[in-house]
Amino acid sequence: MKTRILFLMLFIASYGFSQSVNDYKAVIIPMKYDFQKTENQYRLQTITKMNLQKAGFQAYYANETIPVEITDRCSVLYLDVKKDNGFLITKLFVTFKDCYGTEVYKSDIGKSREKEFEAAYAESLNNAFNTVYALNYAYNGNTNFATKAGMTAQSLPVVAAPSVVVPTPAVPAVAVIPAATSVVVPVVAASIPKSEPVISDNKSAGLLYAQPTSYGYQLIDSEPKVVMKVYKTSNPASFMAKKGELQGALVSKDNQWFFEYYQNDKLVSEKVEVKF
Repeated sequence: MKTRILFLMLFIASYGFSQSVNDYKAVIIPMKYDFQKTENQYRLQTITKMNLQKAGFQAYYANETIPVEITDRCSVLYLDVKKDNGFLITKLFVTFKDCYGTEVYKSDIGKSREKEFEAAYAESLNNAFNTVYALNYAYNGNTNFATKAGMTAQSLPVVAAPSVVVPTPAVPAVAVIPAATSVVVPVVAASIPKSEPVISDNKSAGLLYAQPTSYGYQLIDSEPKVVMKVYKTSNPASFMAKKGELQGALVSKDNQWFFEYYQNDKLVSEKVEVKF
């Protein structure tokens, strides 16, 4: 009898250790971690999804529509970000659990000594993902998700994705970039100029991801390399922006983002694909 019990315990233990992130098709991200007061506070869910996608995972917010091919709730991982105690230092780490709440992977602790909350959380979370990158995730096609006696699997969140309507911004006539230089940048004025803006569909940078900073965001590509810096204004749909030597504004029009600036006395409107 004792031998059977011992064998059963060893089998359960070996099953737990054999679990790998490569066994799972996708990752579900909650819209609020325990230490957050509001959903996506400090843009942490945005940063989480960006890092997961960069690491090769399919990643979905808990309020997103899950693709129809993912039918088994146990074929996905459930991510969480935890905060560790620290004096004058922000510490975060990432955990992946299966549908029964069993921990499959736990990252190393990411740290930051930034004093500003938004910058500190962003830096520590990005640092925590360094060990997730080191996993070199690649889905192995596993379809065998054994049930566990006495345990109930979590429900797979399948809801309609919310429609987001971004209001058309009222852009000020003049915007000043908050930098050491006192350069005044003309952007879209309240009165429409006689000449139509030159529309540029330059997409050489591809999809950009917004990383929070103390002044607003920096837009990075997949390398990652900083392509553009944008500065907060009183209007959430309008930012002052700097791309290399070009200075202008990043504005939202019809649910799309455009980088607008003057070149040879002509207004240029360049479409930008950005994920906040």
